Amino acid sequence: MQQPSSAYKPRLWVPGDWNAFFGLGTNVLLNVLVLSSLVLFVIKLPNDIVFGRILPALGIALPIGNLYYAYLAYRLGRKEGRDDVAAMPYGPSVPHYFFVTFVIMLPVVIKTNGDVMKAWEAGLAWAFFIGIVVLIGAFIGPTIRRYTPRAAMLGTLAGISVAFISMSAAFEMWNAAWIALATFAIVLLSWTAGVRLPFGIPGGLAAIIVGTIIGWLSYFVFGWHGLDPKAVGDSFAQFGIHLPRPGTEVLSGLSDVAPLLATAIPLGVYNFTEGMNNVESASAAGDNYNLRHILLADGIGAVVGSFLGSPFPPAVYIGHPGWKAVGGRIGYSLATGVVIALICFFGVTGLFLAVIPRAALFPILLFIGLVIGSQAFQTSKAKYAPAIVLALIPNIAQWAGTLVDNALVSAGTNAGKVGLDVLAWNGVLYSGMSILGSGAVLEGLVLGDIAVIVIDKPYSRAIVYSVIASALAFVGLINNPAGLIFQSGANGWTIVAPNEVWIGYVLGAAVIWAVAYREGHATAAEMRAALTTPPEPEPAAAPV
Repeated sequence: MQQPSSAYKPRLWVPGDWNAFFGLGTNVLLNVLVLSSLVLFVIKLPNDIVFGRILPALGIALPIGNLYYAYLAYRLGRKEGRDDVAAMPYGPSVPHYFFVTFVIMLPVVIKTNGDVMKAWEAGLAWAFFIGIVVLIGAFIGPTIRRYTPRAAMLGTLAGISVAFISMSAAFEMWNAAWIALATFAIVLLSWTAGVRLPFGIPGGLAAIIVGTIIGWLSYFVFGWHGLDPKAVGDSFAQFGIHLPRPGTEVLSGLSDVAPLLATAIPLGVYNFTEGMNNVESASAAGDNYNLRHILLADGIGAVVGSFLGSPFPPAVYIGHPGWKAVGGRIGYSLATGVVIALICFFGVTGLFLAVIPRAALFPILLFIGLVIGSQAFQTSKAKYAPAIVLALIPNIAQWAGTLVDNALVSAGTNAGKVGLDVLAWNGVLYSGMSILGSGAVLEGLVLGDIAVIVIDKPYSRAIVYSVIASALAFVGLINNPAGLIFQSGANGWTIVAPNEVWIGYVLGAAVIWAVAYREGHATAAEMRAALTTPPEPEPAAAPV
């Protein structure tokens, strides 16, 4: 029975928070280790910038966001008189730290003959713009959410989880399967079967401990090269107190603003679109958060982080239903932020990177990917399954395209040099893959929208959404590997030709209109209602 909101006080920590803490904490720690490696070994920023500015900046941005999300969870639990509310997870945005490294900072390093400080400043300015776009999204996102079917939002989120979390994690696991499969067995037993481990050890902690033990035994007994004692010793040199400090480098990075805008706008749209999908995912799991509040935290975190020295925007994480399923409530997210902050402040990131084998961490990511991928089907009506699968496909295309690009770059070439016809002849349909995967999150959302609406047969709304998709394709937010049609160059701003995909959406709308006209629909009144009235929301599903 629900208690009065004025009397009920949710618990800030429950036993299940240990499971979620070690799971989310491992996830965030892994991402901090990866982004640290990128700026140290790809951009080659000096240690004092990485450990003295970037990581301390994250050490401020992350716990502030986690604290805010914990407050929102406490407030929701008190309002509804529930003790099963789970806070939203928060951490550095995974796609962005790869993007800012290879698309923003690395080209500046090459262009300036190795000026890594200039590259860092460009990254800070880019992160600042990302934050501004997300803050704008905080005000338009709730409207978009009201007009977007749940199956479409969860479908594109499932695409992200399957492609960018599950697949990559699985590949990493099978690269050292003797460590990862034992670790994964613990995760499955603890988090899906509910098996109580000896002494009540949380499943996430047990998985890391067992994986680390197997990893070091593999090194000492079989000579496995995945770990190195020398790296452990070297990591102690990074120890010390590194407190964050603000700077004006972000302003210096704004000197060449045009190229930053061309990439920050689409990626900012990606951020608030994914944030919107994550809020819908939490709602499907029983926790209905205010989207504007969530996105404001994301945008402010990116802006504040940029002035403190971090080019890596934080964001609401995918995975709320997974952490809730293993018992996480309010405390796990806050504890993760605090612990990661301490790791960043005291320079122990390198120690974790040296001691824990990566194969012990990836099973946790695979589990979260499985939960998110499943949720789209579990909380939507069975008739929407085709729309969910359709929403998956653009993210898979983007993931596959990234693999192909990276493979070609590793071979010292690219798709243009090899030739699209040659790639197609060998079964690599690069052109279509890159077009479909461009703006994948937004693309999956609009394709899922159209499919759900066609299944339900409110044809007027399907026509409107097809026209919206055409407009997005025309300006280059989706389906255009070249990016936005407005681009800057040596001679100032130019307009590049849009990809012809936008014509296809128009013709698709015409086909739907023809069917609607034959059936007596798509009248002026119905078209007006499709523009002004959001669809009926799906009934809330039981928490998963």
